[in-house]
Amino acid sequence: MKKTSIYDCSMLEIDKHHNEKGNISVIENDRTIPFSIERVYYLYDVPGGESRGGHAHKKLQQFVVAVSGSFDVTVDDGESRRTFTVNRPYRGVLVVPGIWRELDNFSSGSVCLVLASTEYLEDDYIRDYNSLKNIRNDFLPIYRAG
Repeated sequence: MKKTSIYDCSMLEIDKHHNEKGNISVIENDRTIPFSIERVYYLYDVPGGESRGGHAHKKLQQFVVAVSGSFDVTVDDGESRRTFTVNRPYRGVLVVPGIWRELDNFSSGSVCLVLASTEYLEDDYIRDYNSLKNIRNDFLPIYRAG
């Protein structure tokens, strides 16, 4: 795992194409987002007041989009925190490896689409915040997205 910071996470805008029949946005591997998509999943019907995430990844990158409604994505590198409000289907948050992420403040009817750079690998998860801080202290190089 390379050392990252919250400033490696960013809001990316997806091209939005509009005509009288509606809008379309397209996400392409290694073009729109800086990785190839290996897994797609979505969160929906999240009860009011609940949060999701609460973990980090050693290698996985994610692109998080609100395809409907809104929610917040908070990223934390063990030293700083940053919160993105995701509320447009043509914008999403790039979350890089080594960053703790939490999703909360889901609006009613919201749908969170997550595009991931790897298949599900339990060994890639860091589920304890203090463990993340200890692991991060062992790495000096800084990862830069893109």
